[in-house]
Amino acid sequence: MNSLEKTLFNELDNLTLVDSHSHINPRQPAAQNLGDLLGYHYYTELVHSAGMPRDTIEQEGLSPKEKVGRLFTRLHEIDHTVQWEWFLDIGQDLLDLPRESIDAEHWEACFDRASERMQQADWAERVLRESNVERIFLTNDFDDKLDDFDTHRYVPCLRTDDLVFHLHLDRTRQRLSAACGESISSLRDIQRGIGELFRYFTSHGARACAISLPPWFTPHRIACDDPSAAASWQRVQVAGEGASEEDRRNIAYWVFWRLAEYCVEHRLPFDLMIGVNRRVYPGGVYQGQDLYDSRWSLIQYSELFNSFTNLKFPISVLASVSNQELVDYAWIFPNVLPHGHWWYSNTPTFIEHDLRARIDAVPRNKLLGYYSDAYKLEFILPKYRMYKRILAKVLAQSVCIDRGKSETHAVELGKQILRGNVDSVFLETNE
Repeated sequence: MNSLEKTLFNELDNLTLVDSHSHINPRQPAAQNLGDLLGYHYYTELVHSAGMPRDTIEQEGLSPKEKVGRLFTRLHEIDHTVQWEWFLDIGQDLLDLPRESIDAEHWEACFDRASERMQQADWAERVLRESNVERIFLTNDFDDKLDDFDTHRYVPCLRTDDLVFHLHLDRTRQRLSAACGESISSLRDIQRGIGELFRYFTSHGARACAISLPPWFTPHRIACDDPSAAASWQRVQVAGEGASEEDRRNIAYWVFWRLAEYCVEHRLPFDLMIGVNRRVYPGGVYQGQDLYDSRWSLIQYSELFNSFTNLKFPISVLASVSNQELVDYAWIFPNVLPHGHWWYSNTPTFIEHDLRARIDAVPRNKLLGYYSDAYKLEFILPKYRMYKRILAKVLAQSVCIDRGKSETHAVELGKQILRGNVDSVFLETNE
């Protein structure tokens, strides 16, 4: 890191953050031991890929300490990766573990020392303070209760995958009925029920609606009273899990369009995460079975973008190969916003490439720089640090050196990418 990059990084590192997408459990947001950290799928799937059998990693009844001990027999195979660097940062900066002590020889002492630190009553607040994080967006199932945690610190987000893709299942319909207080027998019942969910979530401070979408998904306008959708629904209720793919997709498109309508009504951005193909490797560890699929295009969403011109669509793509198309759509469509660097594109090589392209061509008020996607608070610090280093590097080269802009200009742009646009897109219109 040269002197200009260091200057920019230091300015960005002082910024208080809002993390716009995570999987944090607000009732137990921080880790309790190293097993909670090394159980993160990035580590289990890499160690499995390096040769450790899945049954060894996921043996039923395995204690956290035993699991960590087993993982350390293979973690040396990934000690060159950015994921391992995240863990070293957590150990050094949050747990006061010397980096050189985090290895197979000293793992047990590290585990015990970390557990003692993590059991302290103020551990979560200390992690947040060290990470300089003010608010964290959650991923809430549609029937989550939102009245037993601080919804200002931990911001609810209505996750809608089950509503779109699993209403053919009795248990999903029962969950919806219980959550909204409505019996679910007709499409009109579903529409009213979804409306109740939106009212409940927004009354508890929700700031976004979100969904992960498979490569085949091509949303299109379907009226509330569309007769073909009604016919599909009748068949789905009878067939249940045996419903045809065509009927299940018809219902998915119908529900998705209603969600977009309610997002407009309640002024919530509709956060789309596009491109994941589920269970490509069914023999993989938990959460290590899904991969990106390049057989899709944002042209599949053009009718959606054209139909809801006043609805903001923060969009994450699973792989860097989809980034140019995302940049091009954000170049043209006012309501398309590149959002973070998701999953398989969340490594320095791809972040730098994709970030340069976004800064080259997308209006600055649309660049939603980063989110942690974390399951435990501890990962926010190293992931954002990685991103801030890359952002400082790209700003230094592309903005200051290539375009001749001042350091002040670069810092202001960096802060807008890191925080300002998150506020304006997710928070300011809904506070």
